Amino acid sequence: MILFVHGVPDTPFLWGPLVKALGLKPDQWMAPALPGFGCPVPPGFTRTKDAYADWLIAQMEAVGQPVNIVGHDWGALLTLRACSLRPDLVESWCVTNAVIDSKYSGHRMARMWATPLLGELVMTGMRDETKLQAALVESGMPPAMAAHEAPLVDKTMRQSILKLYRSARGLRISGDWEDDLADLPAKGQLYWGENDPFVGLSVAQRFAKRWDAPLHVEHGAGHWACAEHPGSFALVLKEFWATKRMM
Repeated sequence: MILFVHGVPDTPFLWGPLVKALGLKPDQWMAPALPGFGCPVPPGFTRTKDAYADWLIAQMEAVGQPVNIVGHDWGALLTLRACSLRPDLVESWCVTNAVIDSKYSGHRMARMWATPLLGELVMTGMRDETKLQAALVESGMPPAMAAHEAPLVDKTMRQSILKLYRSARGLRISGDWEDDLADLPAKGQLYWGENDPFVGLSVAQRFAKRWDAPLHVEHGAGHWACAEHPGSFALVLKEFWATKRMM
């Protein structure tokens, strides 16, 4: 089973082009929506980074067999956290355009979202779907995806984003989230858009070197490389999944 985990401010719609490029059948994959991202928030769910990591582990457990997990953006961070906590649930992992790295201080928008009052002010500006859609495209999101996702950034998602980023101090993630990466399953892969304006290529290179993970750089792509170049990503994943697991 292949488990796809989207990021922020996205929904599982992100994975459509890749799933098509991989030629997957419905029973071969799943792409659950993060609580609050195009779907309701369960009662009592706190929307912190640890709550989302626990949620992802529950999704992995529900599959009933080790998964091949692919995460983008916040989905990548949660993937790394869940895989480091429960390597027994993992066949392989692949993350794209985000990693846990204490030397990374977060992008400008992340720091703004994490700041009380300023974050709420920024979210007020995200209520205009037309402007938000244009901003997403300018940031590198494929136009068709931006047209679909912008209307879904409702009050629930905006509040979820604020709570999530504040729990992570605007992506200044360190401590056990980083230390526990020593327990990551050996079979891992990084896929990166070289022109990512949010998380630079140097961050990926540093992670790949420290944790001995292969890195594929997608030239001419940005933060949403997985949706920009789904055919290329599909080829990388197929080759990666076909390799034997290293111990």
